[in-house]
Amino acid sequence: MSMTPHSHDALPGVSVALDGQGACIAEARHLAAGFLTRMRAEHEIAVSERAVEATQLVVSELVTNAQKYAAGPILLDLRITGDQVEVQVWDTDPVLPVARAADAGRVGQHGLEIVMALCQGFEAMREPVGKRLTARLALTEDPFRGGTR
Repeated sequence: MSMTPHSHDALPGVSVALDGQGACIAEARHLAAGFLTRMRAEHEIAVSERAVEATQLVVSELVTNAQKYAAGPILLDLRITGDQVEVQVWDTDPVLPVARAADAGRVGQHGLEIVMALCQGFEAMREPVGKRLTARLALTEDPFRGGTR
């Protein structure tokens, strides 16, 4: 058995069109966990359990927002880029999300704050139709930055 370095560029990603209905959030979380588990098993990529949990949470938050604010389908794209998993969510609503100022008294609308806290990188871009949100999470280190809780 030869040990050749992995070329992460050649790794398969996964894309799915979600219908935007009630079950799509659970479907997206399940898809994300399955994708990372498969990358670990079939391609020997180091993926921590915390990274799987954080990725599921980010996918859940981004798909929830898309479901809440956009009509129609949602596209979810997952891929490995270097030592990160890249999560892309596209929806039909062109309005870019804005992280709200922290407010312990606010009920709800903390989704983007959660996403930003878990990610190494986040960007939101308008597309010819709708928008695409891209989040990048570390596959192995503790995704909760800063070390203090």
